[in-house]
Amino acid sequence: MSAGENGTTTTPFAAILRRCVDESPFAIGGAFADAEGEMVDSYAKTMSTHDWAILTAHYGVVLGQLAAAFGTLHFGGPEFFIARHDRIEVIVHAVDDGYYALLAFSQPPEIEVALERVRIAAIALRREMR
Repeated sequence: MSAGENGTTTTPFAAILRRCVDESPFAIGGAFADAEGEMVDSYAKTMSTHDWAILTAHYGVVLGQLAAAFGTLHFGGPEFFIARHDRIEVIVHAVDDGYYALLAFSQPPEIEVALERVRIAAIALRREMR
């Protein structure tokens, strides 16, 4: 852990998420969660920690459902999925052992750039887990 802004403690996971969000145009936040949807860490520009945890958990349920459906069809779990809504866009990317990263945007991102940023963050989170 290292000292963050205002003397707060920043975990390695939060630092990875912050870098991903800061380097992704229109990103409003990122989260790292376990297979149960429990948020391990996050960085958000516009939402409260509580609201961010609820958003993260809901998308974890979706990822779990997709993994179950595709596993039943013997395709294996999804690497990522994208949800586009009227007011927010979300990319959820598998990390390892049921853990996942989430990146949310206020406007549609350039998809190739956004996916690359989330992929890089997922790799960094995976390394940090070990």
